[in-house]
Amino acid sequence: MAHATFLRSLRPIVRSPIRRPLRYAHSSQFQPFVPPSPSSLGKPREAKTYKRTIKWLRRIFYVSLATGVVYGIDRQFNALSLTRTARTFSLGVLVALDYKINFRPQPPLASSIAAVHSRNAERLSDLLRHNGGLYLKIGQAIAMQSTILPPEFQKMFSRMFDDAPQNSWKDVEKVIREDFGKSPEEVFGISFTGEPDKGVMERKARASASVAQVHWARLQDGTEVAIKIQKREIVQQLAWDLWAFKVVTYVYSKIFDIPFYSLVPYISERLSLETDFVNEADNSENMARLVAGESRLRNRVYIPRVFRELSSKRVMTAEWVEGVRLWDKDAITKPWYGGYGKGSPGCQGTPLDQRKVSATDLNPRASKIKPERDYWRGNRNRGGLGLSLKDVMTTMVDLFSAQMFLWGYVHCDPHPGNIFIRRKPSGEPELVLIDHGLYIHMEPGFRHEYAQFWKALLAFDNRTLGEIVKRWGVNNPDIFASATLMRPYSGGDMSTRRGIKGLSKAQRAERHYEMQQAARKAIREILGDETKWPQELIFIGRNLRIVQANNQFLGSPVNRVKITGLWASRALVESPDLPLAEKIRNLGRHLIFRVVLFSSDIFFYFTKVRQFLHLGGGMEDDIEAQMQNMAKDMGVELNQNVFEG
Repeated sequence: MAHATFLRSLRPIVRSPIRRPLRYAHSSQFQPFVPPSPSSLGKPREAKTYKRTIKWLRRIFYVSLATGVVYGIDRQFNALSLTRTARTFSLGVLVALDYKINFRPQPPLASSIAAVHSRNAERLSDLLRHNGGLYLKIGQAIAMQSTILPPEFQKMFSRMFDDAPQNSWKDVEKVIREDFGKSPEEVFGISFTGEPDKGVMERKARASASVAQVHWARLQDGTEVAIKIQKREIVQQLAWDLWAFKVVTYVYSKIFDIPFYSLVPYISERLSLETDFVNEADNSENMARLVAGESRLRNRVYIPRVFRELSSKRVMTAEWVEGVRLWDKDAITKPWYGGYGKGSPGCQGTPLDQRKVSATDLNPRASKIKPERDYWRGNRNRGGLGLSLKDVMTTMVDLFSAQMFLWGYVHCDPHPGNIFIRRKPSGEPELVLIDHGLYIHMEPGFRHEYAQFWKALLAFDNRTLGEIVKRWGVNNPDIFASATLMRPYSGGDMSTRRGIKGLSKAQRAERHYEMQQAARKAIREILGDETKWPQELIFIGRNLRIVQANNQFLGSPVNRVKITGLWASRALVESPDLPLAEKIRNLGRHLIFRVVLFSSDIFFYFTKVRQFLHLGGGMEDDIEAQMQNMAKDMGVELNQNVFEG
């Protein structure tokens, strides 16, 4: 029974048909495989070996390796001088090509000439900041003459006065060891661990510039000093940077047809001397001696003492100065809370208050240990020095006028960061001048000519003016006179101005291009015969421009032009290297000249009244506006404030 059941269960399986795979028959007759004939395959080709790709990859590898090795050596032993020079030349070529292609009324690769200026100004700004060192110093030098450049460059160069990055203490210590052969502790008698009877020093710089940085220290005897230490890479970079500056200037003078290359060696020499702190110490001591011998300045100007035994070619130690920077106008003028009959800290008999430096201050993590002396500002720092801006600015103009006309020894970097203001116990201001690296010396003959030139400017003596500038190789006396005065000189013909109102876009572009061309022509006329042009005028002009900007920043409290002119006239009477007969003749001319300057006073007091009534700016603002109008005729757009930004 069971067997029958099993058989029945298998029956459906046995009866089901067996499924076989389907077979498809080709409709055509079977053809065997035949390989293609050689003729149908074309010409034979080699198997692909990628030799060319490998060759170029190998070249790229070798070039990259060589570049890396050169960069490493340059970084380790040459302070990146080669890299910085290569960066300079590549940017120089790029900028030159950009102007060669696009400096025209309708630039093919830019929306306007202004756009070309703007992008190249940014390129140059990035280069100066990226390269640092002497490049920043060159940028600052150009910044003070940037008024002859397009506005886009003026805005860029105004940022050149920002503090530069400071080097690490490790680099500072290396410079001191290399120059003195001893550690900072041994050289200055200091301790960083709180040893008794030792001085102290801050590892973090109080200020950092393009070439050096300044550290505060207190010596063993309690004297507080400012230690100026040159950045270690500057010496290695100096020769390369100056060479690159010469090459780029030469190329650009040829491209833009402006004859200023002959001035480059003199500029390079001045910049090179700025890195020699022995030269700076000499300048500082010479200026201190000249000020001490001039009764009109002796008690109004102070030059900090230099400690020669603690100074070298790259390290300069000078007396620490407590004061207010010139750019802090509020701190100069706000009421005095320091006490009756007392001066600001460190000023003429007012001692610096001393305090014992605590162990907390000597903690390596403490960045500043110098005592802060701001008690004279009163509660919540509401006070100031309580000084007159007129007195401050008069002292400044007197000082730099004496340098130009009386001594022939001129400080050419008097920007607000290099000038401190202090209050004497008598309540009068005292001007402290620092940073004596950039000076020029005027030979007696040129100094007397320059004084006569200024007198001729203010007396409208066009005959004398023309004779002097002709000897200097200047082709256009009016433009040069205006550039010197920092105001339009009335001897010129200003009737050729053409306005741009009502012009179409294309006409305005054409007019803008004409102005740019006129600017180049004006510069060529000022330089004239470059073999005769007194090179000192480059830095004298820098000094005049900075002093004018300082006066304008403070609200034009003094008649700068009149004070400068009076010093020029007096110098021709007082100069010890002039014959007695000539000095007697100059005395009579000086008395007449004072009468002539009366008209300048009338204009000055008119602007002061207008300024008091809030109907306009001061005299320097008025002069600046006139200069802007005149400059447009020469294709130059002047920046309103050289320190803007």
